[in-house]
Amino acid sequence: MSQAALKEALSKTVQGIQDNPVMSRVVFEAETALVEGVRCTGKVRNFAPIVVDEPPELGGQDKGANPVELLLVALGSCQEIMYAAMAAMMGIKLDEVRVNLKGALDLKGLFGMDPAIPPGYQKIAFETFLKSSAPEEELRKLIEAVETHCPVLDTLVRPIEVTGKVTINGAAVMVPA
Repeated sequence: MSQAALKEALSKTVQGIQDNPVMSRVVFEAETALVEGVRCTGKVRNFAPIVVDEPPELGGQDKGANPVELLLVALGSCQEIMYAAMAAMMGIKLDEVRVNLKGALDLKGLFGMDPAIPPGYQKIAFETFLKSSAPEEELRKLIEAVETHCPVLDTLVRPIEVTGKVTINGAAVMVPA
């Protein structure tokens, strides 16, 4: 999609929200299923299933990225999408956008070997590379817009409510918080 077409599509959505504010509330859905061993599939909308697996050291067959890697992909790709969208809205031409990410995780937390260590990432670091002939002042405004509006980054850095339940043989069981 060209930058002009992207700006037109986003402007139409913004106008729709301005005209009908309730239109701003959306719900995204996904469904996952354990297939074999630790390999799973994830389904989103009408797309082909995403294969999720672990490397052999974690009991998998390495048939796909694992969940914590997908979290990094979600952050990096969300940043890139936001750069494309915000640049289109601001009239900034971008020649390249890419993000390198690293997540530090201690497996002792995952395996319950040390209760002081959380099972998830302790730190995520990313570096975004931009190439553009736009003036640095415009690019700084773009960076500020992306860093303050990226939904995945916001979700990772802001505490959010997560609820769940488990159904065992047809009976719902609450998941401890």
